[in-house]
Amino acid sequence: MSYITTSISDKVATITFSRADKLNSFIREMAFELQSALDQLAVNEAVRCIVITGEGRAFCAGQDLIEATDPDGPSLSSIVSEHYNPVIIRIRNIPKPVIAAVNGVAAGAGANIALACDIVVASESASFIQIFSKIGLIPDSGGTYMLPRLIGMQRATALMMLGDKVNAIKAREMGMIYEVYKDESFSEEVRKLALQLAEMPTYGLALTKQALNQSYMNNLVQQLSLEDELQTLAGNSADYKEGTSAFLEKRKPLFKGR
Repeated sequence: MSYITTSISDKVATITFSRADKLNSFIREMAFELQSALDQLAVNEAVRCIVITGEGRAFCAGQDLIEATDPDGPSLSSIVSEHYNPVIIRIRNIPKPVIAAVNGVAAGAGANIALACDIVVASESASFIQIFSKIGLIPDSGGTYMLPRLIGMQRATALMMLGDKVNAIKAREMGMIYEVYKDESFSEEVRKLALQLAEMPTYGLALTKQALNQSYMNNLVQQLSLEDELQTLAGNSADYKEGTSAFLEKRKPLFKGR
């Protein structure tokens, strides 16, 4: 039985959490399937943008607590270190833009997987909740790293301690996510965004992602040096040559992601 589905169309790969009867909550097999799918898409040259979304009325409700509390199941340490941490690392390191298309509730690890993506968009009916405090746990899946950087320490602390549900509009207003689309046009808008990214110079986008990742650790001098290094790589790319030629020739560029 498969718990995620992957489809590829027009250079865009869509990963869909497909455990809708359980609000797409994670179990061990589902986590490993997601890791495998990300690995395959990372090296698939036909794919230039990845969308992660959920089936049904939820994006992902986080960890399935039946598995987490099963005395014969994986420990909490195994769940964090073997299920979720590898997913977050893959999302941040994959050299392609990754969109989280949050179609419904994103709770716990589900919310933090979404926030680890490069661009997060949500339907009007979607919501985000750091639900860990409700059961005596701490936010994992990179939540304590990403959320304060997105919305500030004060708001992140409050949301994590109080476990408040944040609707999509408020999430956009506080800088947690990029954009909100109407429910009825959500799939169409996500598709347009993904196609736009897939047609862009994705080699340069990958270098941009690398620079952003490093900016969390570097001081200003280190970051300036990294920008110099990565700009040189970008400037030697076929996409840069195509982009400048197209600009001078007043035509639409045809980027190859190289």
